[in-house]
Amino acid sequence: MQQDRQISDAAAAAAFRRLVAHLQHRHDAQNIDLMGLAGFCRNCLADWVMKADGRLTKDEAREMIHGMPAAEWKAKYQSEATPEQLQRMQESVAKNAPSH
Repeated sequence: MQQDRQISDAAAAAAFRRLVAHLQHRHDAQNIDLMGLAGFCRNCLADWVMKADGRLTKDEAREMIHGMPAAEWKAKYQSEATPEQLQRMQESVAKNAPSH
């Protein structure tokens, strides 16, 4: 793909909706593991939506991404993070910082 080509807003919106539906379906994909692999998770995605929208609260945005209140999702699907998961997350998140 050429660097000057942009994804259309319609394609970006459709891909985003598919990503959200996929994350709502794959409850087994823990946020801590997403953070460890990709440096972002459902909560990050919700925060990005909240900031882009400018009118949503954090709770509203997270409910949109999780498909239910975040506290309910956490109680149903989130397990305690292991020290190894936390270490991978810290290493992955460190890669998110821009290089100077």
